[in-house]
Amino acid sequence: MLVNEGIRAREVRLIAGDGEQLGIKSKQDALKLAEDAELDLVLVAPKAKPPVARIMDYGKYRFEMQKKQREARKKQKVVSIKEVRLSPTIDTNDFNTKLKNAKKFLAKGEKVRVSIRFKGRAITHKEIGRQVLNRMAEETNDVATVEQRPKMDGRSMFLMLSPKLEK
Repeated sequence: MLVNEGIRAREVRLIAGDGEQLGIKSKQDALKLAEDAELDLVLVAPKAKPPVARIMDYGKYRFEMQKKQREARKKQKVVSIKEVRLSPTIDTNDFNTKLKNAKKFLAKGEKVRVSIRFKGRAITHKEIGRQVLNRMAEETNDVATVEQRPKMDGRSMFLMLSPKLEK
């Protein structure tokens, strides 16, 4: 943002500190008015014809903007994705262990990506992998919603689960 002497325009549409329109002034007149008020001349709309400048305390303005950005960063939530890997020929006990891990991640509020990697000729039986993923979706439907149905990507098949929102 251009301030005081950094403003290159000859004329500016000037706005006072209280929001009052002062009309089109030369850069020198605007700087003098800002100096008399012991404030800064800040260019707020450089693309306008003529550019719009405002008389304000630039240091205070920057501080307020940084404060708003800090608040916005505090409120944002980082969503992490955990992955649970299965195989098309997974046995019941192994499946239950992976299911328990997936439920634990979902309880913490994290998304879970369930993946199956097909090795060798197993890729010819995609329906077996789809059955395993559908079973995982059914077993977790009390704590999770299916965000993305099972889908192939190369030699892998994926399913995305996200935690259910409490009401």
